[in-house]
Amino acid sequence: MSRRGYIAAADHTLACPLLSRPLPIHRSIRSRCKFTTESVAEMAVSSSSPLAAIRLLIGIVFLGWLLVWIMMPTNTYRNIWIKKVRTHTNSTYFGRQGTNLLIYAFPILFISVLGCFYSHIMLQTSESRKTGKYSRRRRRSEVWRRPVIVKGPLGIVSAVELALSLMFLALLLWYLSMYLRNGFARITPEVAKENGEKVWQSKLESAGLRLGLAGNLCLAFLFFPVTRGSSILSLAGLTSEGSIRYHIWLGHIVMILLTAHGLCYFVYWGSTNNSSKMLEWATDHISNVAGEISLASGLVLWATTFPRVRRMMFELFFYTHHLYVVFLVFYLLHVGIPFFSLILPGVYLFMVDRYLRFLQSRRNVRLISARLLPSETVELNFSKSPGLGYTPMSNVFINVPSISSLQWHPFTVSSSSNLEPEKLSVIIKKEGKWTQKLYQELINPSLENLNVSVEGPYGPVSVDYERHDTLVMVSGGSGIAPFISIIRDIIHRSTTGSATPKIVLVSMFKTSADLTMLDLLLPLSGKVSDLSGLKLRIEAYVTREKAPGSEARKQIRNVWFKPNPSAVPLAPVLGPNSWLWLAAVITSSFVAYLLLICILTRFYIYPIEQRGATYSYTWRALLHLLFLCTCIAAVSGAAVLWNKKQSGMEAKQIHIVDNSTSRSRLSSCFDDGSDRELESVPHGSLVQATTVHFGGRPDLKKILLEINGSSIGAMVSGPSGLRRDVASICSSGLGNSLHFESISFSW
Repeated sequence: MSRRGYIAAADHTLACPLLSRPLPIHRSIRSRCKFTTESVAEMAVSSSSPLAAIRLLIGIVFLGWLLVWIMMPTNTYRNIWIKKVRTHTNSTYFGRQGTNLLIYAFPILFISVLGCFYSHIMLQTSESRKTGKYSRRRRRSEVWRRPVIVKGPLGIVSAVELALSLMFLALLLWYLSMYLRNGFARITPEVAKENGEKVWQSKLESAGLRLGLAGNLCLAFLFFPVTRGSSILSLAGLTSEGSIRYHIWLGHIVMILLTAHGLCYFVYWGSTNNSSKMLEWATDHISNVAGEISLASGLVLWATTFPRVRRMMFELFFYTHHLYVVFLVFYLLHVGIPFFSLILPGVYLFMVDRYLRFLQSRRNVRLISARLLPSETVELNFSKSPGLGYTPMSNVFINVPSISSLQWHPFTVSSSSNLEPEKLSVIIKKEGKWTQKLYQELINPSLENLNVSVEGPYGPVSVDYERHDTLVMVSGGSGIAPFISIIRDIIHRSTTGSATPKIVLVSMFKTSADLTMLDLLLPLSGKVSDLSGLKLRIEAYVTREKAPGSEARKQIRNVWFKPNPSAVPLAPVLGPNSWLWLAAVITSSFVAYLLLICILTRFYIYPIEQRGATYSYTWRALLHLLFLCTCIAAVSGAAVLWNKKQSGMEAKQIHIVDNSTSRSRLSSCFDDGSDRELESVPHGSLVQATTVHFGGRPDLKKILLEINGSSIGAMVSGPSGLRRDVASICSSGLGNSLHFESISFSW
């Protein structure tokens, strides 16, 4: 990119994204609304609540920020708006960066902090709300959530996702077309001749610049979906695992645009006999070499993200994906800190989240026990702090240093924090290399304990499955894991006398040995003594056998681990009030960063530039990066240390399980063993609720359409083909009361 190209790019500043869809009233609130006299009064109170005030303020800030974003590529913004703003913000304390921080960084960070307060209030009030009937307003909103695209490279796409994707593409096309039109309008034969170029060469250089600006626009959105503890995602009703495909889509668009950006400049330099610029690292403006290094690292990363490569060589994908650090650092050195400030909010929030995850991962979490099933499936039970709450369908990332010190793998939480306040469970199926090594370690008779680190759990702030009067859960193989957490949570609700939906669980397994996964519906603790209040029906299908196999007669093995003195219960990294602490960390660290760059600019850089010299762009960028990392590390570390002391005091009070019975064998509910050590009453109810079918697959269309109810939640978890089948039935219009929800993980 040439120097005049950078000046144009700095004038046509970009913004980072916030919410890619309108701010709706939260699902758990809307789903509980009743159109009665009492509900009208409740809605009136709700409209004046702090949640409504926060939503209104966020909406105003977001719309203002969005207006500036839409106007960015226009001449009005370039010639009028930005000049007026810079007259008030281009100070000796911030320089040109002050304008970009004010317009683009501050609104997003402000909304993020407000989102933390919003999520905190949601957590405090969600348990006190009562479940209401399915409202007409909710029914209208469900129409937008129905899948409209079932087959294709994008997977299952709902109506609202399709609409928002088209809106984003329209914005991208508007952004690029307006930049190209305004840029080409200034290129005339006379102007090109003055620069010693042909018209097509000048237009090629201009097009390359504008492609880079469009790529930067998408890059601003790129890190929001992978910020696992993001308050912005929770504001939009999204989770990180549900938003990962948006990250994939944006990543492809970013690399296409930035690759085209680089190719345009390579051709431009070659045609104008300026190939030496490819090796230029200027100190008074942007660095071409840094941009080339950034693009090269991005291309290597991009090549390993395609589905076939990712599935066949996951370790290669995992390790090369860490090149994002190289990509970002050299991108910063390429464009300079003023222009990098345009994508700073997304990157900044990701850095805060990533460092907090790093601090949490340094802890060795206490592993209490493991249930080894004949199907080579494992349930790991971790000790956790009672103050750590999570919702069903949450997930954690697990690292076992004895297998790999670098690899982290995501698993769905199968336990309920309400039913088991001092335990967290995950289900792991022996499939890939990593899980095979883990299973081999667990079946070792001499194993006494296992060092494990955990990040998370991550999940939605609240769940709204209770808005349906019937839940149909369709799973394939280990896809039953998220449904186990929901069923355990509903079991807890049934024991407290709360209204619970009917449950129809349709599970498909390859062999009869996999049927033992149904045993995991009940926790190992034995706290469940009665399932009479649970309206559960299980339809289990064994697809590859026509009769029970010998593997089904094998017993479940329960392994208890000795306490590890260095291991601690799993606890929230920022304590029970984690959202409030996150708001404090974001605010304090960014204010500290602003103070440091004020001091740097006013008392070091400004005197140098006053003498007529130009301070190095590279050193300025590196100093800003150093300040940014230092502030995040210092503030986050202090917050974690403070909460670590509190959680350490709580950990001393947690009961340690007696490990005198280190290993035992348990009979499955689905064999005829007579020495069952588990509670007989709940397991008897579980067996009575289960019907096993051999040698075939379920007729999903018949099952879904035969279920009666005013609101039927169709939830599916498993292979992509299974999700497409259920989505096709729900989108066919044959069942108006069917509401589709896919649970998939594309990490």
